[in-house]
Amino acid sequence: MTPEERAEALQGRQTLHSPWHAPPVFWQGNWYHWTAACYEHKSWIGKSPARMLQFCKEMLLRCSQIHAQVAAWVVLPNHYHILLRITDETSAKKMFGNLHGASSHAWNVEEDRQGRKCFHRGLLKPIKSEAHRWSTLHYIHHNPVKHGLVQKWQDWPYSSARDFLKHVGRTEACRLWKQYPITGMGENWDDFPVE
Repeated sequence: MTPEERAEALQGRQTLHSPWHAPPVFWQGNWYHWTAACYEHKSWIGKSPARMLQFCKEMLLRCSQIHAQVAAWVVLPNHYHILLRITDETSAKKMFGNLHGASSHAWNVEEDRQGRKCFHRGLLKPIKSEAHRWSTLHYIHHNPVKHGLVQKWQDWPYSSARDFLKHVGRTEACRLWKQYPITGMGENWDDFPVE
């Protein structure tokens, strides 16, 4: 990403009007980690900063339409993650399926690639405890660093990390990072067989 594209993306991120919704300090159930990848890990989402920003907006809009409480999210060029609290798994899966279908259709029309498969599987994993939720939140925010896209969370414009850091402050974020590490999370993601 060029410096100009990064500046444009950061400016666009501010237009999302999507405040970070902090998880409550006490544990409540119905939290899930949704993750989905582009087919064959191609960078269909990341074709341009404008496309990535549009996907972020659409994803967050659709989450609000099913009244999901979003705690953390990140969109990368070839996959995305979101930590959310929902009341109905079926509605959430349907919503994400519709997001994938609408996005794929728009991108395929834009690129004259009708029929191309843009997404490969999505996974809705239940969060088992408060510690699991915090580790997942950290994993999501750390994902662009893990994949070598940036060196710091706040440098990636397609994420809730900047809002999270602004909300809790650096000292508290560091404390939480140490208390709830991400050790082992995300291993074997690329080992999923292609269907």
